[in-house]
Amino acid sequence: MATALLFAGQGAQKVGMGKSLYENSALARSLYDEADRVLGWSLTKLSFEGPDAELTQTKVCQTALFVHGMALHAILKEQGKLNDVSMALGLSLGEVTAYTAAGVFDFATGLRVVAERGRLMQVACEQSLGGMAAVIGEERAKVAELCAAFDIEAANFNAPGQIIVSGEKAKVDAAVAAAKDLGIKKIIALNVAGAYHSRLMEPARAAFAAFLDTVTFGVPKFTVFTNTTGQAISEPAALKAALVKQVVSSVLWEDCMRSAVATSGGPAGVNFLELGPGGVLAGLAKRTDKAWSVRSFSEFADCSA
Repeated sequence: MATALLFAGQGAQKVGMGKSLYENSALARSLYDEADRVLGWSLTKLSFEGPDAELTQTKVCQTALFVHGMALHAILKEQGKLNDVSMALGLSLGEVTAYTAAGVFDFATGLRVVAERGRLMQVACEQSLGGMAAVIGEERAKVAELCAAFDIEAANFNAPGQIIVSGEKAKVDAAVAAAKDLGIKKIIALNVAGAYHSRLMEPARAAFAAFLDTVTFGVPKFTVFTNTTGQAISEPAALKAALVKQVVSSVLWEDCMRSAVATSGGPAGVNFLELGPGGVLAGLAKRTDKAWSVRSFSEFADCSA
């Protein structure tokens, strides 16, 4: 039986996340303290105390989720619960966490990568007026038609019947307003800071590419998957290119999950462990295939259970 690690993406954050990890684990505490030193500001305080408005900023929440995921990883590894890990995958920024867990780079490097990614994406959000919406209960082809009609893009394929679209806010709003007439049953505008995983993130992609030219990537110790194709990836140059492309391309999360299951010979061959707040990825997994086994870890009590 293979074990696959799942790492959360932006939107899963909540005030108080990681506080019990910090208080009960010397390993977790050392990672949070190192993060504060590397970043030059108190990620610990914002994660544990908020306020929510600051924690949800792109440049903050991406680093907060990364450190939270790696703290959970450190605790579970120390407890001997990750000895049979053979795969890791992460949603959007979670892909950086997955690469770090797989040893592509060390914790401090992964933190700098995700911090710069978040900073650049926040700048791109502030320089454009973007929006996103969730399309519920539709096939990919129907969503593709909507995107083509309104000049927007499919940002996330999270699970069957849950697809996120992204683009200029006026165009997304127009798509939401017209959806019913086009036969789309349910579409919900999302409260987000910008148009993630769309061409509006191009300034962030270009600057992130230049930043990653200064970062050394290693070969992962176990199988990792890229959101850009939903397939396994291992060459350092390909890993780097995938992280760059991911900023502006669709997140094929459902495809990543199906690839992990296929790699394991089917649902009976893999246990998924979600390392992140809220059980968001477990919910998407159950929506995709109820036969998949997913256990979620968020705080210290989950690790010791």
